[in-house]
Amino acid sequence: MLVIRRDLVDAMVAHARRDHPDEACGVIAGPYGSDRPERFIEMENAERSPTFYRFDAAEQLKVWREMDANDEVPVVIYHSHTATEAYPSRTDISFAGEPEAHYVLVSTRDPIEHELRSYRIVDGVVTEEPVKITES
Repeated sequence: MLVIRRDLVDAMVAHARRDHPDEACGVIAGPYGSDRPERFIEMENAERSPTFYRFDAAEQLKVWREMDANDEVPVVIYHSHTATEAYPSRTDISFAGEPEAHYVLVSTRDPIEHELRSYRIVDGVVTEEPVKITES
């Protein structure tokens, strides 16, 4: 189960809405071993595409080094789908390289309501998990 603060969910949704019609992407870092998302890191979609995302390699290296220096890990790796449901595509699954991370997808296909779902993706196997949103 992903337990996440409402302000972090709001930040992911706001980023997804702002970048629409392109996919948005980013990371929420947390203390090593805690499984607790804490620090929101908005990243740029190097593809600038409505159907695909990719972290910019230099930005990703900088963010991962910063997390290492802070004893953090990517607890959540998120991106948006702009025209489809919040379910990982074959490409999303093939690029999922953090087996301990929660992969969160935000669908912005509806202009008013968003859809947010979380998955574990390990060795190409996708498992949806519940999301518990807390106030603090």
